[in-house]
Amino acid sequence: MMLNFITWDVNPYIFVFPEKFPLLGGHPVAWYGLLWAMVFVVGYYVMRKVYRKESLSDELLDKLTVYMLIFTIIGARLGHCLFYEPAYYLANPEKFLYIWEGGLASHGGAIGILIGLLIYSKKIKKTYLWILDRIVIPVSIGGAFIRIGNLMNSEIYGYETSLPWGFKFVRDWAPGTPLDSIPACHPTQIYEALICLIVFVVLMYLYFKNDTAEKRPGFLFGLFCAVVFGTRILIEFIKQPQVEFESSMTLDMGQWLSIPFVIVGIYFMFFYKYGKKISK
Repeated sequence: MMLNFITWDVNPYIFVFPEKFPLLGGHPVAWYGLLWAMVFVVGYYVMRKVYRKESLSDELLDKLTVYMLIFTIIGARLGHCLFYEPAYYLANPEKFLYIWEGGLASHGGAIGILIGLLIYSKKIKKTYLWILDRIVIPVSIGGAFIRIGNLMNSEIYGYETSLPWGFKFVRDWAPGTPLDSIPACHPTQIYEALICLIVFVVLMYLYFKNDTAEKRPGFLFGLFCAVVFGTRILIEFIKQPQVEFESSMTLDMGQWLSIPFVIVGIYFMFFYKYGKKISK
């Protein structure tokens, strides 16, 4: 008889450095950290294809990578601290710096990226929409890596389900808890990762095969925002609250923060180009 659930008991750490290693001895290397690093490595190579198609130098790409690295991490960290646990972090401001304890918010990362790219676009003398239409390509695949990182951490998953692909997140329960006592839950990390992967493939096609970025400025950025954050709103309905105060909310924090991105996305997909035609 086939099981109607998947037992998920993956160690979140790849390995631990032996004590003989100076500075690193005893420190673990986590899948989540590795996957975050992969976001920037893979993102760099995707954007290199874009920049070479646009006949832009690797020097400009290197600058973009630095901006993305700094503003993504700062934005994601501040987003988690201020959106989800403001009382704790404002009372313990030194904890803002303790990234290794966990706590990065995708919405905060998105806001950080938008700010960093605004500064970057002015420095390279390109329009803001020019860089936004192109950066969403690697950002979409990066989102998939991050959600798989959440899966490896057995965190940010959904409510109980009877579907055959429900995951029993064993490590989120006390050691020795009987498997029968652990509910199978929606692996919402996989749902969101798949959405990001699909969006990445579509954006790659529209950019490299259809020249959509040139034909319809703002459309790729709008498509990314509307689909990624729109599906985030839907998936949140089956996702367990990340923090206690969300339990009493009709829409949780992730959904409220997604709404402005969806509105912006719809505008750039369906109204921005129309407005330009009218102005002519």
